[in-house]
Amino acid sequence: MSILAWIVLGLVAGFIASKLVSRSGGSLVVDLVLGIVGAVVGGFLFNQFGAAGVSGLNLYSLLVAVVGAVVVLAIYHAFSGRRAL
Repeated sequence: MSILAWIVLGLVAGFIASKLVSRSGGSLVVDLVLGIVGAVVGGFLFNQFGAAGVSGLNLYSLLVAVVGAVVVLAIYHAFSGRRAL
């Protein structure tokens, strides 16, 4: 997957995850970083459970990245003391 595809996937996944968890969303840069980290974390988690990770720019990869980004956001909110909902 190209760098541009990772950026697009990360931006969309980060935006969706931030809307799901905190209902307010973050800035463009925060959403991008969260989505890319979430894609990596989601790919790792899905591989640990025997499913495929991020495989390209498709809906399944978006689902994997969003799940990973939600996990990253939940951990962030747990350690920062902020309420997620």
